[in-house]
Amino acid sequence: MTMDNLLALAQAVLSTTAARWRSLTETIPSELLTRSPAPKEWSALECLQHLLDTEQRVLPIRLQAFLTGQDFPAFDPDSQGRKLAPIPVPTALASEFANLRVANLKLLAKITPADLSRTAMHSELGQVTLAEMLHEWAAHDLMHTVQAERAMMQPFIVGSGPWRRYFTDHDVEAQALG
Repeated sequence: MTMDNLLALAQAVLSTTAARWRSLTETIPSELLTRSPAPKEWSALECLQHLLDTEQRVLPIRLQAFLTGQDFPAFDPDSQGRKLAPIPVPTALASEFANLRVANLKLLAKITPADLSRTAMHSELGQVTLAEMLHEWAAHDLMHTVQAERAMMQPFIVGSGPWRRYFTDHDVEAQALG
């Protein structure tokens, strides 16, 4: 992947995430969106809350740090992230995420291929490049969307009878029994 290509591919991935979450939150019942696949694993809405936290508290700060030659701290979602409201409004979370994503895509549009070689010190990872962070940003979006879909998949896997064996890679309950 070239630096020019990285910018285009990352923007393509990042530009789809908000619409995917809007679709999920507008069509999937809250009971499925809030279902945790296993103890200590995130539900779909917890994944969305985390994406919203990083969109607000991590990505714009890191982009700015790279462009101004500053270092930045790690982000710990357990201690720095917001907790999901007791009765979350899924569409409101998706809308807030979408608004933040539009703003961050505007920031990303200002990045040039020459900027991708800029470095900064991450408090846990050491020296990182803007290109590496951009790879991570796109992968992070996709990972948490897949994680959310995997959480929502669980009751359907359990109820699929003899077809359940086709879902072994995603069957949390079967993996726990191991």
